[in-house]
Amino acid sequence: MKPAERVEATPKGQLKNPYTTTTRRSSRPVARSNLRYGCNGCHGGNGGGGICPPLINDVWVYGGDDDTLFRLVTLGSDVLQSKGYTRIGQESVVAPMPPMGLIVATDDELGRILTFIRSNFHGAPENKFGQPPMPANP
Repeated sequence: MKPAERVEATPKGQLKNPYTTTTRRSSRPVARSNLRYGCNGCHGGNGGGGICPPLINDVWVYGGDDDTLFRLVTLGSDVLQSKGYTRIGQESVVAPMPPMGLIVATDDELGRILTFIRSNFHGAPENKFGQPPMPANP
């Protein structure tokens, strides 16, 4: 299924990546997808950032959970914001995330791309899937 079709068919908060950073099938050479879809043009060749945020540090601009990342890549940041998502992290970001949902071949491939991103994460382990919630003020 195309990522855009999966987003339309799945309620908010319900998208889960079937792969983990230790799933063997997800370790297929996904780095080529990073080049094929042009991710490196904005996020840098090693994911360290460029005109768009780094993919390897602690900051998840809209959130680091599977559902948010899947929708961000599929819909792009402008449409994501129009659906009520807000920035929760800050980076020196110049360009918006373009919608890739009709470009990435399948939802399975997008899941593997997101797994590849997580496998290259260099931040604090507790932030790999997004920042923990802020403690409530007493």
